[in-house]
Order: sequence, then structure tokens, then C-alpha cells
Amino acid sequence: MLSPQVTNIAVMLLMMQASRRIDMENETNINYIRIAYISSIAISYLIYMIIKRNIISKNDQTEVKVTSAKNPMKPQEPQTVEIMTAMQYDLKEVDSAIRSIYSGVAMMAFMHLYMKYTNPLFMQCINPIKNALECNEARIHLFGHKAEGDLKRPFKAVGLLDGLMGNAPQQDSKKDETEDISIEAATATSGSTTTGVSTSSRIEELD
Repeated sequence: MLSPQVTNIAVMLLMMQASRRIDMENETNINYIRIAYISSIAISYLIYMIIKRNIISKNDQTEVKVTSAKNPMKPQEPQTVEIMTAMQYDLKEVDSAIRSIYSGVAMMAFMHLYMKYTNPLFMQCINPIKNALECNEARIHLFGHKAEGDLKRPFKAVGLLDGLMGNAPQQDSKKDETEDISIEAATATSGSTTTGVSTSSRIEELD
């Protein structure tokens, strides 16, 4: 399966070639492009609403540990870990995607209505639907993929180079295992210490 980064480049190249054959100054063409863009936004929003409905209907209560991203402006601040259910996490991801639609519409409105550029509007006629269908939530809740591997929550960000090479994001399984082992070791040590103190107390009482 091709990564979204690869398909994004392919779509961009195709749209660039198509834009050269379209008269962007023609009012009729401009109206068609506007209709195509608005339709694309509406369809992508509908896809996210369907995903959201499926998430709520599944009501997955599996716990997910989400580690906050490091603040580059304050690297000394420790990362926080938030525990939420899979349903809460998925809804949060979908809401974030919907907000990105709003920001994209605002940017296109500025470039098209204020700057009078039509080409960027045409270039974005496919991406909203493509992004909605390729997001992790769509793969899980629309296409029925299991939440494992690169779809394991919390989702890992894919770098540009990894995406182009088709490499899936690696899960920090070794790190999780190490943390579990450390917790178990600390618990065992604590238990041993408590046992030792209790034994010493009994000996002193006997003396």
C-alpha cells in the first residue's frame, strides 16, 4: 500500500498538469472550480461525521496512554502522560482533523477571494477527500482494519522521508517493556524491603 506522502505527490503532479490546460481567468471555469472545492470539503466533512458516528457506536473503552509532545520552547519541562479510552482518543483525533479542514478553508478563502488566486483552489479539490479516507481513523472505523502495528494507539507521526520510503512508524514496544520491567522490579524490591523490615521487627520482639 502506498503511503499518503507518496500519493500526495502523485496527486499534486497530476493536478499541476491539469491546471496548465485550464483557463484560470475564465469565469465559468472559476465557478466550476469553486463548486468542486466546496463539494470536496462537504464530502470530507461527511466522511468524518460517519467515522465519528462509528466511533461512538463501538464505544471502545480500552485504555490508551498518551504522552504529551515536548515543548521545543521549554525542553526542561517533563512530558505528561494522559490516560483516556480508545473512544475518547479517536474522537479527539477526528475533531483535530475537522479543525484542520476549517483552517484550510480559511486559508483558501484568503488566497482566492482576497489575493485572487484560483490555482491553489483547484489544487485542493481532491486533497480533503483523500486525507479523510487515508487517515488512521478511517482505516480503523470505515475499512475495518485492526488497531495494531502502525494503527496502534496512540498513533505515531510519520516523517517525510519515512513516508516517501513507505516505512511504517515504529512502536516503542521495547521502551514499554523496559518500563514494565522497571515497575515490576521496583515493586519486587519494595516488597522484599517490607518483608525484611517485618522479619527484623519479629526478631526484636522475640529478644
